Amino acid sequence: MKKTSTRLADGRELLYYDSRDDAVRDAVDPRPLDPVATTAQIRHDPLLGDRVAVASHRQARTYHPPADECPLCPSRDGRHSEIPAAAYDVAVFENRFPSLAGDAGRCEVVCFTSDHDASFADLTEERAGLVLEAWTDRTAELAGLPGVRQVFCFENRGAEIGVTLGHPHGQIYAYPFVTPRTDLMLRSVAAHLARTGRNLFDDVVARECAEGARVVLEGEHWVAFVPYAAHWPYEVHLYPRRRVRDLRELDDGARTEFPRLYLELLRRFDRIFGPGEPPTPYISAWHQAPFGLSDFAPEFALHLELFTVRRTSGKLKFLAGSESGMNVFINDVPPETAAARLREVASE
Repeated sequence: MKKTSTRLADGRELLYYDSRDDAVRDAVDPRPLDPVATTAQIRHDPLLGDRVAVASHRQARTYHPPADECPLCPSRDGRHSEIPAAAYDVAVFENRFPSLAGDAGRCEVVCFTSDHDASFADLTEERAGLVLEAWTDRTAELAGLPGVRQVFCFENRGAEIGVTLGHPHGQIYAYPFVTPRTDLMLRSVAAHLARTGRNLFDDVVARECAEGARVVLEGEHWVAFVPYAAHWPYEVHLYPRRRVRDLRELDDGARTEFPRLYLELLRRFDRIFGPGEPPTPYISAWHQAPFGLSDFAPEFALHLELFTVRRTSGKLKFLAGSESGMNVFINDVPPETAAARLREVASE
């Protein structure tokens, strides 16, 4: 992998990640851009104990542009985008409309390919491996920034999820606090350790592997399963068999195997609802340990959670009263049924 760092016209950082060591990235951004001005701030909810990012400047962000005006495509034919190069492998840049900025964190955009009409599932194993290296590198870099306490790499795909740019891409958030979901996991880990003397993540993975009914896909270094208490209609958790805290700690075997298994999971997601159905909308989220704020962070287990809001053909799972009002999920698809379906649609 070759990494090249440069700057966009308004001073934001842009990084190219290339498979070839001889790649040259010297294109300059000629756009007359003003410096990015943000209103991002973090507010604390005293009742729930969590935090809310308030970012009114995002009201002006790009919204469903036509393909020939996509800001994530390469700069070609006299049209200049966020990426000055005429083609690229993987590109990462600071978000022009960040939810978090300055003392409130940092937001980056990760472009998986210069092909506007592709998806992550269309990538080769080599390119998916390069994306993994980019995620890992950004985790390492962002973890070193003052005030950053957690790094979250994720992809939202599909208008049903709320995606406003159709180009295949994901994002990385560097939070200045531990997120509520991670904090809740750490509290569960601490309670389980005090009660049993064992690691909760290890016990969850061991249970799923032993029961087998919810296992979707297995490799030498990874295992994917629908969790026993899945919140979403089709939800898969992917764990490395050797517990690590974050992407930086994955060994060579896990890095080599990941692209094949992950691409297979994404391709199965697109086949869940049968031929002729539109691509399945999904969220793919890496859960990594926070940095140094919890005695139980070393007990955390890196894992990826992949889920869709589509519950059946033509119907979405909406967060209604119980989910939105009380955070009590109601799942229409039994996890064992979801796992069986994901096994049925395996690649031949």
